[in-house]
This record gives sequence, structure tokens and C-alpha cells, in this order.
Amino acid sequence: MTTTKPTALVISAHSADFVWRCGGAIALHAKKGYDVTVVCLSYGERGESAKLWKQEGCTMERVKTERRKEAENAAKALNVHDIKFMDVGDYPLELSRDQKFELVDTIRAVQPKFMLSHSFVDNYNTDHSYATRVAIECRMIAQAWGHNPGEKVLGAPQLYLFEPHQTEQMEWKPDHFLDITDVWDQKWAAIQCMEGQEHLWHYYENVAENRGNHFRRNSGGQAGGRNARYAEGFQSVYPRTVDEL
Repeated sequence: MTTTKPTALVISAHSADFVWRCGGAIALHAKKGYDVTVVCLSYGERGESAKLWKQEGCTMERVKTERRKEAENAAKALNVHDIKFMDVGDYPLELSRDQKFELVDTIRAVQPKFMLSHSFVDNYNTDHSYATRVAIECRMIAQAWGHNPGEKVLGAPQLYLFEPHQTEQMEWKPDHFLDITDVWDQKWAAIQCMEGQEHLWHYYENVAENRGNHFRRNSGGQAGGRNARYAEGFQSVYPRTVDEL
């Protein structure tokens, strides 16, 4: 996976989360020359696939197959460099020590300039907040010189927390708005790949429009701000090192 391009890594609890929450960021950075890797910890086969389970004769294997197909199609629409499926199971999402080390291997191989995952709090879906705790823990392990000595250790990539569902319940406070207007068509195409969760399509279209409004306001509004139609919001976890503000 060695590359001379800048890289980014998305850690997604379920196979659709990366699409709703940071599909625009993925497509935009791919357009800017980044190799973006997505890791889906689970397919969301138990808790995120109600539409499929309502079909007569549905099986676990069929659900996983359909969810993987949807995610792969969405990844293509977003120009994802590589998508990995760890298939650790969901509801609840739990990783063993060895599975965490597998994720550490991926982080070290990618050497991301930045990482993306879920909010710290999600009382409606604890798989999401668990995924971020795992992301933080594995980022730490990937920085440890004593873990698999001789490998290239990780630097200090920023971890951005993408927007949860019902943000007012999640203690999520964005400090970055990313203009995704130029790649909105790609994100919308990826959203429509998620046929098992069609009820969310227009919800996340509305979210992108609302964040576009926030981008316009915070970039100067009517006094000269950028006319962003669609945006995504992110909360950074770690301090930034700067020479000027």
C-alpha cells in the first residue's frame, strides 16, 4: 500500500456510515490527489439492515453480501482508493485484541495525513462511539515504537469526528465546515447506492444543505462569503501546531 500520494483513512462502524457522514470529504480529497482508504468494521448486518430483513427468506449471509455490494458501489462513486471489510459483527460492535492489531497494521500501512471517524457520544447507536474509541486506541498503538519494532511508526494525524444523526443529542460540536459542492453529485450517487437505507437519503441531503448554509455564514456570509451549496461538518480531536493564526 506504499504510495507517494497524501493519504487519509476513514474508520466506519458499519458499511454505510462513511457514505452519509463523510462521502463528500472522501470524494473531494480524492479529487485533490489523496488516496483515501475506508475500513468498515462491520457490515451493519444486524442493526442497520431492517429493509433487507423484512424480505422473505432473508439470511445473514445474504444481508452481508448485499451490504458489501452497496458499500463497494458507493466507494467507486466516491473514488475510494481502497475499502476494507473487517466483518467483526455489529450490535454490539466489539474488536478483540488481535482485531485491533489488524487495524493498527492498516493505519501504519496507510500512514494517513488525517483520519475520520464517529462522534464521541451516540446514545442511539453505541457502535458508532465505540468505533471512535477503537480509532483513538489504535492510533495510539500505531505511534508506539515498541509495537512491532522495525515498522514505520505513525506520526500524529488529526482525527476528525464526522456528523452523527441527531447532533443535539450527541455532544458533537463542529469546528470545521468543508465545502463539498463540487463533489456533491458524487456523494448523491453514493448515497443512492445504499438501497437498504433509502429512508436516510433525503435526510442527509438536507444535512448537507444546512451545513452549506453554515459554511456561507462562517466564511463571511453576505459580506463576501463563499457561496457553498453543500458542506460537511467535522469536530477535530487533537490540537493543531501552527506558526501563525
